[in-house]
Amino acid sequence: MSPTRQDAWSQDEDLLLAEVVLRHIREGGTQLQAFEDVGKQLTRTSAACGFRWNSFVRKQYKSGIELAKKQRKEMKKQPVANEVETFQEAVKVEVDPPPTTTEQGSAISFPAVIHFLEALQQKAQASYSMEADRKKSQEKIKELEKKAYYLAAENERLSKNLKAIEEDYRSLIEIMERARKMVVLQDEDKQQKVKFQMDKNGNLERIEK
Repeated sequence: MSPTRQDAWSQDEDLLLAEVVLRHIREGGTQLQAFEDVGKQLTRTSAACGFRWNSFVRKQYKSGIELAKKQRKEMKKQPVANEVETFQEAVKVEVDPPPTTTEQGSAISFPAVIHFLEALQQKAQASYSMEADRKKSQEKIKELEKKAYYLAAENERLSKNLKAIEEDYRSLIEIMERARKMVVLQDEDKQQKVKFQMDKNGNLERIEK
């Protein structure tokens, strides 16, 4: 049994956590299952993954959560099972056509059977091609979603860096302002040290303390 990790979460780990949780939401799974899957991949407990999701990662993917829920609803409206059932019904109709006989009661001709089977094969190949295209589209969508998650995390990181730079800039301005005031006060102190007094002849003379 691998020991559970206690170190800080990296950006890639947060990205993986978000990707797995959103996929489970989209496919109708539970967040607990997602936390267990991520925990196995990162050698962390499911509780640690759940805490990380609820305390930090979930706040960065509010729009992604809404999108995953919407996709789950769409998938329920058009389940793949219905497509398979429809295809099976179509095949059944093609495979079991009403028997055709001649006036003498003879069976359908062999060339007609060959023609029918060839047509059926073409339809099956077209169906397989559509299924392959659908899988490619799903893979492309997953890849784009992964890039979107990464860009969202990168945007969050850059926003934090910008905020830190702005705070450093304000601190620098405050330091410069304090330094300027100190210089002004020193000049005023020098001016206050200069005084004048009257000599015996009634003339003013400058004296310095």
